[in-house]
Amino acid sequence: MNAIKETHFTFPGQTSFYKGKVRDVYTINNKYLVMVVTDRISAFDVVLPEAIPFKGQVLNQIAAKFLAATADIVPNWVINVPDPSVTIGRICEPFKVEMVIRGYLAGHAWREYSAGKRQVCGVSLPDGLKENDKLPEPIITPTTKAAVGHDEDISGEQILAKNIVSETNYRQLENYTKALFKRGTEIAAQHGLILVDTKYEFGNADGTIFLIDEIHTPDSSRYFYSDGYKERQERGESQKQLSKEFVRKWLIENNFQGKDGQVVPEMTEAIVQSISERYIELYEQITGEKFIKPANQHILERVEKAINSALTTL
Repeated sequence: MNAIKETHFTFPGQTSFYKGKVRDVYTINNKYLVMVVTDRISAFDVVLPEAIPFKGQVLNQIAAKFLAATADIVPNWVINVPDPSVTIGRICEPFKVEMVIRGYLAGHAWREYSAGKRQVCGVSLPDGLKENDKLPEPIITPTTKAAVGHDEDISGEQILAKNIVSETNYRQLENYTKALFKRGTEIAAQHGLILVDTKYEFGNADGTIFLIDEIHTPDSSRYFYSDGYKERQERGESQKQLSKEFVRKWLIENNFQGKDGQVVPEMTEAIVQSISERYIELYEQITGEKFIKPANQHILERVEKAINSALTTL
């Protein structure tokens, strides 16, 4: 099965290369980033041994679609999407916070709430809420990177007190985050989905704030199906989610959660194929569009050729 597991390109003007968990990032002339969204897949902070065909294309194309659909709200880092698995954009200096916004009490916020906390990142929550209830209004619960690299909750007041972001910029980030979430919620509703929570990352270039990274993908966001949401809540049932949770569930069922001594279960061709098919389903549900597999299956040649051609136009 043809998939991008890793890349080893050398491009004109290349000044550095960074290999992330799922993305290979090439820096060009210290001015542009070439981001190859590979088909590697991670769960429990572990990169799994087999790549998933079309996964990178799914994530890259969803992000590109939503970045284009929100460009009237905030400028973004994207200059060109020359290949289904590639985005080229401007280098920005990232703000050292991730702007997490939640419209429903799910995930981390629910775990904090169920433990008795009624404040999350400085935001007060009312008593009497159940898991997955809609919040009175969306709340921003930022995180910041600790020295060891883990995300940590932080309040807006702490961000300002520690001068992590200036007050002028932080208020702008809040405004952008709310507007983006509103737009994402509206688009999701058109496709029978509820945008539950998501995160946005921003950067600065030449004094302008840009939206960077991916947005509204199933790897960075949580979606519920709107059909039956109310009934499931009333019955106290779990919500039907659209995310990569099915991958984690398969791993857990096979005794793997990334803990010491645990071994990743065998990823047979059938398992890899099933995960690939689920990602394509995610794409079609989130975008409302048919997923198109590229005709050229010489995937690395195709990607390299597309990038080299795009670089000549910068």
